[in-house]
Amino acid sequence: MQPTRPGRPDPRAQAQQAQLAASLAGAVDLAAVKARSEAAARAQSAPPPSAAAPTGAPGAAVVDVTEETFQAEVLDRSFQVPVVLDLWAEWCGPCKQLSPVLERLAAEGGGSWVLAKVDVDANPALAQGLRVQGIPAVKAVWQGQLVAEFTGAIPEEQARQFVTELVRATTGGAVPEAGNDEAGEAEDPRLDAAEAALERGDLTAAEAAYQSILDAEPDHPVAGLALRQVQLFRRADEAGPDALAAADAAPDDVAAQARAADFLLGTGNVEGAFERLLDVVRRTAGDDRDQARRHLVELFGVVGDQDPRVAAARRQLTLALY
Repeated sequence: MQPTRPGRPDPRAQAQQAQLAASLAGAVDLAAVKARSEAAARAQSAPPPSAAAPTGAPGAAVVDVTEETFQAEVLDRSFQVPVVLDLWAEWCGPCKQLSPVLERLAAEGGGSWVLAKVDVDANPALAQGLRVQGIPAVKAVWQGQLVAEFTGAIPEEQARQFVTELVRATTGGAVPEAGNDEAGEAEDPRLDAAEAALERGDLTAAEAAYQSILDAEPDHPVAGLALRQVQLFRRADEAGPDALAAADAAPDDVAAQARAADFLLGTGNVEGAFERLLDVVRRTAGDDRDQARRHLVELFGVVGDQDPRVAAARRQLTLALY
């Protein structure tokens, strides 16, 4: 048998790391780091949305979306501007009240955001995947991630406030220019080495590559989050499934609870990871509480403040502390 090269994982470890990466990508983001870069690259090559384009046409401010076009018109497009999903059905009376309001606001937005209309009866797989419990349902997507949502018809004033705050929080109200590559994450050649390392399962090399970017550019828009994700992959892989039993057997061991939380987050259980550390914060005081709090805040950074699960956990953390 050919020996494994130093610094490279064996096939079993590589498979485990790939599984962890896929699990975290599904839990934390709608795309993994590489998929995010590919989506961003497609968005960079596509013209920005335009209010002048005919309603329903690709690239328009209002577009009808199907299961076949969801990737291009929602996920890829969300790397240019925020995309607001309007989930509706022909039989839904409140939908007929809300949809025209959203369409009018999208036209007024001048391409600063896109309204993607999804007929849930014609696209049941999308409705199921988006966990639609009732309609009308509105969900906002930014850079491949669900960032905000509401259910039910609301007055125009509230709908306007929703999209205004969404655009301000994501793009600052800017409308992208065609061919603008300055902020394109896929256009940064320094990311290539890190992404190549991720593809082959070499988390050590990926971590070093992202850290090198941050050393030169501390505010890099991609490398910071990617580094935190890779570091979590490493910790979750090192902890393994035995971390859960070990933590359950030692409920007062904060380090054990942190390892278990890392494993839970790395395998997709976001709420479970947060709740385990919140429980430690509630039960402890002094250095133990502060250690659990710091680790929980670190996990918040991995998931991202735009995820509603982070906002909910932050509220619980505040209650637990004060």
